[in-house]
Amino acid sequence: MSTSTTFSAVPSATAVSPYAAVFIDFENVYYFLKNHYLDPHDPHDYALDLVRALRDALKREHGLDSLVLNAYADFDKIPTGPQGPLYLMGVSTRNVLGTDHKNAADMQLCIDALEVLYTRPAIGTFVLVAGDRDYIPVLQHLRRQARQVKVVGFRESVSGDLLQMLGQEHFIDARQLLPAERLQALEDHRTARQQQGEEMRRLREQGLAGARQAAHASGTSAAAAQAENGASPAAPVRPSQPARPSLMDQLLQEPPVTFAPIRRITRTDERRVLEFLLQQAQKFSSQQATPEIWASPFLRRLTDVLPELPDWERRQLLNQLRDAGAVRLEKREGEPHPFSVILINYQHPDVRELNPGPVEEK
Repeated sequence: MSTSTTFSAVPSATAVSPYAAVFIDFENVYYFLKNHYLDPHDPHDYALDLVRALRDALKREHGLDSLVLNAYADFDKIPTGPQGPLYLMGVSTRNVLGTDHKNAADMQLCIDALEVLYTRPAIGTFVLVAGDRDYIPVLQHLRRQARQVKVVGFRESVSGDLLQMLGQEHFIDARQLLPAERLQALEDHRTARQQQGEEMRRLREQGLAGARQAAHASGTSAAAAQAENGASPAAPVRPSQPARPSLMDQLLQEPPVTFAPIRRITRTDERRVLEFLLQQAQKFSSQQATPEIWASPFLRRLTDVLPELPDWERRQLLNQLRDAGAVRLEKREGEPHPFSVILINYQHPDVRELNPGPVEEK
């Protein structure tokens, strides 16, 4: 007499699962981009590019369908909040309140990862976009439960102890996920800021050396004049007021803001965005001499012009206009948060062709 064995429909821990859960310490990624690349414009856009590319790479290269996508940050502290674009990518945002010393994202992330572990047995791969040493205990626990674990991050910000525990084969370099042109834009910005810093330091050192020489020459001349008049030598004459920095030194306190090198705009969608931007500038030209278009409201209005594109592609088109030297994006301090504005380069040849009115940049 034969007997049959019935197995549970729930996959075992060792079964190969095509499903993944992705946990993103968005705050960690944002501030690494901001600090390492010396304050590029809108680092959250690059962080969004990274999240989007990771989701696509997991599907394309590893055959993993990301059933859970969570992003953690104190989003109130991130300008031009990225919650909307994340939502459109299918990412759930977890707003966690941090402090000046440490954010609380890592604790909430670990809690959520363990909850998924015990409530979603079909998920076999856990992907953490983070690299702090604090994540080692939860990663070890996930591995003891026979789950595959991958860590995504920038090598400079990932703990060496974490990599040693996990193994290099389970590490995904964030730089390899970013589009090549976006990564190059970051590297170019960092190089330019470093060169500006070196130039400013050199000029300041030259200015200090010149001031010392001038003070010494002034004191020597005064002493010589006293000696010729028969007066006893006196202490070196010191300037009554400290030397004021030259106008050049004052101007160099902040790096000059310039447009990117000009390239012609040939893509139809880029020209549509530029044409709409010029129409908006013309509309508001009567209100100020040099119109500044607020970036967030402009992108919302752009939805009506290019409804066939997802939100991130519309943002990308604006970045491409910036990289072509047609516009520049600047930050403004505001309450409760900073905001971004768009300035138009009216010397750009495509701007000249499309400019619907007599607005000129002062």
